[in-house]
Amino acid sequence: MKITLAETAGFCFGVSRAVEMVETLLGEGKRVATLGPIIHNPQIVERFRARGVNIIETPEQAQAGSVVVIRSHGVSSAVYDRLLARGVEIADATCPFVAKIHRIVSEATGSGRIVLIAGDETHPEVEGICGHCKEIPGEEKSFYVFRNAGELNSLAEKCQNLPKKPVTVVAQTTFSAEEWKNSKKILKKVYTNALSFDTICNATALRQSQASSLSKQCDLMIVVGGKHSSNTAKLLEVCRKNCETYLVETADELPLKALRTAANVGVTAGASTPADIIKEVLETMSNDAINNAAEAAQDSNFAELLEESLKSFNTDEKVHGVVVGITPTEVYVDVGRKQAGFIPAEELSNDPAAKPEDIVKLGDEMDLLIMRTNDQEGTIMLSKKRYDAIRGWETIAAAAESKEVLTGTVAEVVKGGLIVVTEGVRVFVPASQATASRNDPLDDLLKKEVKLRIIEVNRQRGRRAVGSIRSVLRDERRALTQKFWEEIEENKEYVGTVKSLTQYGAFVDLGGVDGMIHISELSWVRIKHPSEVVNVGDTVRVFVKSFDKEKGKISLGYKRQEDNPWEIMKRDYPVGTVCEATIVGMTTFGAFARILPGIDGLIHISQIANRRIEKPQDVLTIGQTVQVKVTDVDFEKKRVSLSIRALLSDEAPAEPTAAEEVPVEEAPAEEAPAEEAPVEEIVPETAE
Repeated sequence: MKITLAETAGFCFGVSRAVEMVETLLGEGKRVATLGPIIHNPQIVERFRARGVNIIETPEQAQAGSVVVIRSHGVSSAVYDRLLARGVEIADATCPFVAKIHRIVSEATGSGRIVLIAGDETHPEVEGICGHCKEIPGEEKSFYVFRNAGELNSLAEKCQNLPKKPVTVVAQTTFSAEEWKNSKKILKKVYTNALSFDTICNATALRQSQASSLSKQCDLMIVVGGKHSSNTAKLLEVCRKNCETYLVETADELPLKALRTAANVGVTAGASTPADIIKEVLETMSNDAINNAAEAAQDSNFAELLEESLKSFNTDEKVHGVVVGITPTEVYVDVGRKQAGFIPAEELSNDPAAKPEDIVKLGDEMDLLIMRTNDQEGTIMLSKKRYDAIRGWETIAAAAESKEVLTGTVAEVVKGGLIVVTEGVRVFVPASQATASRNDPLDDLLKKEVKLRIIEVNRQRGRRAVGSIRSVLRDERRALTQKFWEEIEENKEYVGTVKSLTQYGAFVDLGGVDGMIHISELSWVRIKHPSEVVNVGDTVRVFVKSFDKEKGKISLGYKRQEDNPWEIMKRDYPVGTVCEATIVGMTTFGAFARILPGIDGLIHISQIANRRIEKPQDVLTIGQTVQVKVTDVDFEKKRVSLSIRALLSDEAPAEPTAAEEVPVEEAPAEEAPAEEAPVEEIVPETAE
């Protein structure tokens, strides 16, 4: 058994700092208490408890004269205040990355921006982040928590005004990197005034990436860590997508039976797992592998002696039997002879981890192969696995002749191709025959069910079989293409997958045929590149605008008439409507304010205040949210006139003179403010 430890495993910086802080305080003879378990590792927590560390759940439980350690998850502002009120000494072990999130959300809510937090709302870190969000006047809530991209999307539907408001988005430091990527797509499309901060800890993202890569190379993974650790749970989730994975807190929980059947085993550990526990796990696995190899050698010698003692061998003879008994190691079968038939567990199935009771039941009938007989003991050793393999080869050989399509599972990615198991037979599929395109990655097929044809069978070379997945994919695509062109018509809707992006549009796979969405059809607002709306791999709903069967070209539409901002303006914002708008640009003659994504209205300088002003900047600033009244809409010229002054007095708003009227210009873009974390401002441009 080969054992590989992930490059990044065990304590992260924040956890290590918290543990060292407790160690230092104990070394100084201090009376130490931690607000909650210092880390999500019961072994470390128990060691500290044995050394006198008191675990408290609330600040009120802190005893006078003790030092209270705040763990790396951090706490809310209110908890800090309650600790200070107790008069105890505070040792703050809040992870610097978490502390940075506290500053971001505090400043954001202080300036009126609603905060969206990606994470688990019951996790201590997220509870602490929520506790640093300030109340926003006029808002029911100053923060919302979402666990995944789906919940973020649902939040926009539940709180319909939220996507229009200025929001700041942060993520729990241990949030899934993949889920964060999906969430940013939603932010880009739905939340028009969002600032997103990449606050996932780099160590967390690197640990998840390495675990994913390692698990693709192994047939079994061991994740070492606390069962209540968010970081460890994410590692478990990542690895399970690629291979069989077990979570253990200590070496005592190792699945030794499963390990003994694995050839390549990977090991990773959560950020709260100490080095000595990782070392113990690795040593236990190594020692068991050595002992298991020695036992296997002894069993092999015993099998050879037994072989020599058998008096008669009727190998390769096929019999039909009925199951009459089942034990954990053997299945007893009546084959209609005087000898008692039995099937060793390892000869029952190709799956070494399968249990006999899960495969057969009393009364089952099956065809078997006699491995050997022992007349002295009156027994017959039988094999179902080998009979199935022989029958499988017969099926494989017949399929090679008939070109029948078989179904199998990709068991391994090997040098030069894949190993697919079908009908109990291992079939080699060369890389050139494994995917529809030579550039497609083979690793994505691991453990997946595939369809293939047998293109070569050579019994003389160890029963070698070669298959092709590509030939089946090509036939399927050809059939889909023919059916597609038979049924296509204008305005018909399809669900497709974005295949590639160019400067002028997006190509979509409609299931055998590709169509193109021109960049002008992707959004009602002007965009510079298709990636602002869709990305490769996205599932999209499109409709056919036009097509040419002879040239094989299809023009697709994506944006919907009901999403046209001018239609929304006509429906929801008639003249006289009072609404909120955001200042997005300034000129000498007035200010531009965004009413909807894609629609900016002009507030003429005479309509900004109920007094004379020299320039718009005297009253307004870029990014400011103001109450405006819609005074005029020209749908033909796509111009909107707005007034603040009309809401400041009972007087009729002054109309600009002919000399003052100027063409509407596009507001200049505002640069995103510099922040400590990478920030992405998601603001669509003005519609053409």
